[in-house]
Amino acid sequence: MIEYLEKLYKGTDQAFYETLQTKLQERKKCLLVTANPEIFSRALENKELHQLLLDEQIMISPDGEGVVKAARMLDYQIWGKIAGVDTVAEMVDYCAQNQFSVYCYGTRQEVLDALQKKWQQAYPKLQIVGMKNGYDNKEDEVFEDMVKQQPDLILVALGVPKQELAVYHHLEQFQKGLFIGVGGSLDVLSGTKKRAPAIFIKCKLEWLYRLMKEPKRIKKFYQTHVLFLFKLRKLKKQKNAR
Repeated sequence: MIEYLEKLYKGTDQAFYETLQTKLQERKKCLLVTANPEIFSRALENKELHQLLLDEQIMISPDGEGVVKAARMLDYQIWGKIAGVDTVAEMVDYCAQNQFSVYCYGTRQEVLDALQKKWQQAYPKLQIVGMKNGYDNKEDEVFEDMVKQQPDLILVALGVPKQELAVYHHLEQFQKGLFIGVGGSLDVLSGTKKRAPAIFIKCKLEWLYRLMKEPKRIKKFYQTHVLFLFKLRKLKKQKNAR
């Protein structure tokens, strides 16, 4: 797990957005993993996901207070959480202003329809070259279409870690592209799901709001977040004992 935390982006959100903008400008290929404790926990048990996180083509940003806390517990200097939904919003806005193209894959069709309508109203010149839902479309066929379209920004919403692994399996087919595993960000940006109120965000309790709205996630939260903290404490003790 220490290897993941060492790769974790630790600067400010604005510096991070500028780094991603530079990748778009230079037509560089990159997969961004917006990390929460779940993906780190899964990577400890999944060799392919572990390999993905350590690959030099992969960037990892702290999209969860649990990840920020983990880094600080192990004495890494980190600015703080950089929410995936904010990252996506910033990148789409930048693409609209600079004539970069966007491709979305995943989530439900009604979410994509609402998102496309919202983006077309906000950004009339935004180049949307693909909108494929994650239910009626086959992965290989979608990525074949992506290769033909050669989009600049690719947002993949298939859930963790399926979205990251799907991109990783096809990454070598592309010459360029900023790929982001976006989880539920498209739901929020489309307006089909509400983000936590500002007070929850300010108090770093977005995770609590989500559990309140979706209690069925409590078991999964325990398995991926609570147990993650226990593993961290064990790591810290081992580090201090050296």
